[in-house]
Amino acid sequence: MPRKYEPTLHNCVRELRTEMELTQRELAQEVQVTRQTIVALEAGSYTPSLALAMRIATLFDCPIEEIFRLE
Repeated sequence: MPRKYEPTLHNCVRELRTEMELTQRELAQEVQVTRQTIVALEAGSYTPSLALAMRIATLFDCPIEEIFRLE
């Protein structure tokens, strides 16, 4: 049986966060999640909800598509 193609979601949250000189805790507070969520998101082991992705994009002032991409 052929395997289904399952794209992987990649992001540049860590890079954007460090450019803004934010800690993981500060970013978490800004987007209303825990620091552990940010750790998992940056590690690629957590897929954010649309609402969280939108909050992150708003904070970084760039389109969601520039932060999150499927590969």
